Amino acid sequence: MNENDTKELTIEVKDLSIEKDQHVDDLLRFLEEQLPQVEISRSGNEIGVVMPLSMSRRAIKLRIKKFLYRKNLNEKFRPISYKTLDIQGYMIKEKKTLELTYY
Repeated sequence: MNENDTKELTIEVKDLSIEKDQHVDDLLRFLEEQLPQVEISRSGNEIGVVMPLSMSRRAIKLRIKKFLYRKNLNEKFRPISYKTLDIQGYMIKEKKTLELTYY
């Protein structure tokens, strides 16, 4: 892929790797199988995705949600979009749960 025809996306998987590091490896494999047109690399708790300009960021989010559903992690984790000056992408965050106890 030519640099002018691509855009970069970062997926932060810190919360997911705390749960189990194997989930991150499974996510990498799943994204490579589902989206063969993207280039994926991992460095620590971040996954770098280089994808064509014509491809939507939403496609990556949908694949992340599909992965979480297939691994039965959708009750515990969710992808959240974030954007800073130099980085844009998604974070896989743990869902906050509220437990109410009744007397």
